[in-house]
Amino acid sequence: MNILYVHTHDTGRCIQPYDAAIPTPNLMKLASGGTLFRNAYCCGPTCSPSRAALLTGQPPHQNGMYGLAHRGFSLNDYSKHLANYLKRFGYETVLFGMQHECKDPNGIGYDRVFIDPRREAEDLTSWDLSNGDAAIAYLREKHDRPFFMSYGLAHTHRPFLEVDYSVNPDYLHVPHCLPDTKETREDYAGFVTSAMRADMCIGRVLEELDRQGLTEDTLILYTTDHGIAFPHMKCNLYDTGIGISLIIKYNNNPSAGTVKDSLVSHVDIYPTLCDMLGIPKPEWLTGRSLLPLLRNEADEVNDAVFSEVTYHAAAEPSRCVRTKRYKYIRRYGVTDGYVPANIDEGGSKAVLMEEGLLAQKLPMEMLFDLSFDPAERNNLIDHPDYTAVAQDMRSRLHKHMEETGDFIESGRLPRPEGMILNTVTCLDPDSKDPADYE
Repeated sequence: MNILYVHTHDTGRCIQPYDAAIPTPNLMKLASGGTLFRNAYCCGPTCSPSRAALLTGQPPHQNGMYGLAHRGFSLNDYSKHLANYLKRFGYETVLFGMQHECKDPNGIGYDRVFIDPRREAEDLTSWDLSNGDAAIAYLREKHDRPFFMSYGLAHTHRPFLEVDYSVNPDYLHVPHCLPDTKETREDYAGFVTSAMRADMCIGRVLEELDRQGLTEDTLILYTTDHGIAFPHMKCNLYDTGIGISLIIKYNNNPSAGTVKDSLVSHVDIYPTLCDMLGIPKPEWLTGRSLLPLLRNEADEVNDAVFSEVTYHAAAEPSRCVRTKRYKYIRRYGVTDGYVPANIDEGGSKAVLMEEGLLAQKLPMEMLFDLSFDPAERNNLIDHPDYTAVAQDMRSRLHKHMEETGDFIESGRLPRPEGMILNTVTCLDPDSKDPADYE
């Protein structure tokens, strides 16, 4: 079975299968013919940690990707990367476009790499189309062995360079964690346009897969790294930050065309693929196979999932555990407020900064009852009726950290040589002022 791994940048669940107001018809078609997971979460709501967890089957603190690859972080062992593991079983592994697991994309171990040499932020659509053209050319080749193809898009990352004529900001519903203002609607219109462009680029590759008669022999996996690049979302452990899109489509899938509400994590992808391909699961995996869910043999495979932040542009160490009903977040004391460098620049950030975002304080511990508070705004950590729940969630997180070797509670943060790190007071992660860097 071939594997086509399609991934967008900073998309969360803001696509049509989850939100009908965002027109992404190709992803909608993929979901309709596959299995859509509505309760899927990343292991770290920043780019490199999230992708590294999916592609190693280990949480970021265990695989070494505490921060961003282009800022000095890397995997402990690239042989554990899914592309390299599949090579042991006869797969040709190919990368087209975005990756975030290594500063040098050729250092991961793919057999073939094509990445448009232009800076993607200058024109995300042209960059994604160019990499898609290379992927299409590859699909037209004769293949004498199965392939693992990673097609990564720069969309829906900032900057948002345009607003499509069909998107009227006045009639958009912005995410619930943002104030509904002219500025935030215009900012969100840029995201919606970016999602539309991503969908168009993905559709071209999926159409070529079908045109070449490869669809029936290919497992298609679509996901994203984390929530969208807006305040309270990307780089946050709220569901708006760790909630992700996940679609799996393959021939003779017993759950094709259905939606799963099961609690699943990115680290579950690796063992799932191993089971589906009939290859051994390596001993380092921490997730659980989703095959029982896909085969309609179980309703759940996890009773909890975990996510974390250590570094993004600046340090902001925090950890969380999520069950179907509860969320527990623990912050580890670098600051008691927001870290502005960890919020991508844009109109929504500007609105909140003007309103005094940096004067707001954040508690070190948070507990939410998601049945009554899905927006995670009512902190119950000190509520007497939730004392037992709080202790259970603390214990779950501590056990996970102990079993996976997470030493964040000790206060020790990894500092790789050459690390690029903003101060927690830096306002702009792209600042040119040396005083804004540690």
